[in-house]
Amino acid sequence: MRAVFAQAILPHHLLSRVIARFLRARWRPLKTAQINFLIRKYNVDVSIAQNPDPAAYPHFNAFFTRALTPQSRPIHAPQDTADYTSPVDGTISEYGAISGGRLTQAKGIDYSLAELVGGQADIARQFNGGHFATLYLSPRDYHRVHMPAAGVLRAMVTVPGRLFSVADSAVKHLPNLFNRNERVVCLFETARGPLAVIMVGALFVGMMETAWAGVVAPPRRAKIARTDYPATAASNPALNLAKGAEMGRFNMGSTVIVLWPRQSMRWAADFTVGGAVKM
Repeated sequence: MRAVFAQAILPHHLLSRVIARFLRARWRPLKTAQINFLIRKYNVDVSIAQNPDPAAYPHFNAFFTRALTPQSRPIHAPQDTADYTSPVDGTISEYGAISGGRLTQAKGIDYSLAELVGGQADIARQFNGGHFATLYLSPRDYHRVHMPAAGVLRAMVTVPGRLFSVADSAVKHLPNLFNRNERVVCLFETARGPLAVIMVGALFVGMMETAWAGVVAPPRRAKIARTDYPATAASNPALNLAKGAEMGRFNMGSTVIVLWPRQSMRWAADFTVGGAVKM
């Protein structure tokens, strides 16, 4: 617990910039050692990568955000609009109803929906009384983010903040954690209504990427920024994403929070806190 609160004095963004440069080093002995360490420590299965040869990647970050073969991640019922898929490989941190404009962070800790979406009242209204799932990605997980359902991008909100760790120890002891951290809120229109996929930054994860805008939420950003996409976005392939399509990616471990509106929801029988999910 002391280690969690000690993070408050760390220069989060400076550390993230330093680590980002270090993990993009192209010097062969260094990047080979970095990649091999990850494979050994986390038992990474390279056989399901599109390029299974670790030596072929120009630097550690390229390997860390590697693409997987389509066969390794078949999309369940790709044309079924009543069914959702997990956007990531990870661990279920929390899930359930959004009640009174609050989400559960951990037992005894909740936080504000309005603050989570960057104070955007129109977005918060669409999900109050709805449902959420919080999914944690550890360093061993696949680090690309995919669409839980087919949707058209309607808005993107980048919210500045700190970069506290989002590991289990921090989630259980640091109130309002997700609303303190830098994040990217992506609002989509789907056949069943609005859907939000929120990428939350963390320690050493100061730069996130989306399929349509590249790197977003850079280390230095003074204000919340919102970009709205008109109805004509439906004709733009970059903004009209199929179920299972890649929508973004992380560097290092982090968290994705998915928001659904008020609607009939039935969670899969094996969808439980602490359980694992695969994209």
